Amino acid sequence: MRATPDEDIDGFFTTSRTTGREEAVELTDESYRTFLLDPDDPKLTEVRGMTYEEFAQNRYQAPFLRDLLVHWDGLYREPFVGITSDGAVREGLYALPGAVPSDTGSEPSEAAVRFLGMLTPGELDAVRHDIDAPQWRAWSNPEFMVYRVGLRMEVLTDDKTSAIHDILRASLSSDGYAQVSGAMELNGHLGELAGLPTVMNRHSYWFSVFGDPSTGARGEPWGWQLFGHHVALNFVSVGGRHVIAPVFLGGEPALMDDEAGVHEPLFGTRERLALELAGSLTATQRARAVVFESVLDPAMPEGRLHPADERHVAGAFRDNRVIPYEGIPADELDDAQRDLLRRVVADFLHLLVEGQRELALAEYDAHADETWFSWYGSTDGSQPFYFRVHSPVLIAEFDDHAGVWLSNKLPARFHVHTTLRHPNGNDYAKALIARWRERGE
Repeated sequence: MRATPDEDIDGFFTTSRTTGREEAVELTDESYRTFLLDPDDPKLTEVRGMTYEEFAQNRYQAPFLRDLLVHWDGLYREPFVGITSDGAVREGLYALPGAVPSDTGSEPSEAAVRFLGMLTPGELDAVRHDIDAPQWRAWSNPEFMVYRVGLRMEVLTDDKTSAIHDILRASLSSDGYAQVSGAMELNGHLGELAGLPTVMNRHSYWFSVFGDPSTGARGEPWGWQLFGHHVALNFVSVGGRHVIAPVFLGGEPALMDDEAGVHEPLFGTRERLALELAGSLTATQRARAVVFESVLDPAMPEGRLHPADERHVAGAFRDNRVIPYEGIPADELDDAQRDLLRRVVADFLHLLVEGQRELALAEYDAHADETWFSWYGSTDGSQPFYFRVHSPVLIAEFDDHAGVWLSNKLPARFHVHTTLRHPNGNDYAKALIARWRERGE
């Protein structure tokens, strides 16, 4: 299932392991524009003008991708267990408030009810799923569909698309909505750069509603899902808690440039904090934290570098993966470093509204001494890098990637993928939904 070095498989996956070190590529508009494909490149011309369905059918013909889809389908059909560090789910890590807080807010459920009221019977049938439906786990992040779940935003009328954005605004923090909508805009930007607006645009995403949002104010579980190229969110509200996981957010390029200049990179704060933490490590700490000296280190074991996921381990269809801890345990960091690590985690959790983010951070704090930090690459920012924060209640990843629609065959800091998971069974809030049912509410 791995690509060979420097192999570009049907214009979709590109990896290289021919070197143990990469040249630094700065995150600027000039750097990514250096790698723009010629408009007449066959990779673009052969799919230009295709609808999203025609493009998906085209991708399905790639032999490597057919094998990958079969593998992903097998993972999708496994019963949900949750990510673990050793194959055994730890119980009792996640708890609901004693009662539904009065300040939980009903805005997300009200926005969802309004949206559902706008739909035709056929659209309702497509968009609604039971809270326990397996379709939660059907999300993916390529620019073609693996599974068709929900309604495709780009084919909806403007008022219905706007209503979905109202649900996103009501469910996410203001900064979180700005980041998610920014990633969607960057997808449209990439479609314009490549001349493929019918393949990649700001609304080439699938949206679903799970459960009954009209009961959300009483604390009954419901949620929504949004997924497509570089954006995948799973939001659940249950018993006064919000869970947003799994999350996949990325960008190629991970910044916008227009007549106003170059904008803040999509993950600029996260990157700065992580580099500050990595740069603060002592030689002894660095020897523990740096698992591989390069994101393409030849010392990586067979299978560690995946042709679709590259280094990240918690992406689509990885709901049951066993991911051992690696790197340096947080109890070997000093107080300032532990504070930086917590700030990195808080940035991963900033999609949550403030009160909900504090509840998630409290869970992280309760297991801070069981948290591990790992790094691949140079710690001074001179190379592309990967890092992971891993605790019993959180896995957060950041990974610089090679080009897909840009031509860089080596990872570069302008193509970024990030993931967020809640291990030990609380992706899609499944552990909290089980607690809700145990209370008999």
